[in-house]
Amino acid sequence: MSEETVPLTAGAGQPKGLLQQMEELMAALNADLSALDADLQGAEGSVREAGEEEAG
Repeated sequence: MSEETVPLTAGAGQPKGLLQQMEELMAALNADLSALDADLQGAEGSVREAGEEEAG
């Protein structure tokens, strides 16, 4: 997992609110979890295919 820092200022130099920071972090977390889920689904399919070849 990558650790990234979130800038504390918005485009005009105004500080971001805590809610906005949390929303951005949750969006990044959701993207990471979606990518992980896709990786795991792909790996699971590969394991199943290998098992079917050995049994057949």
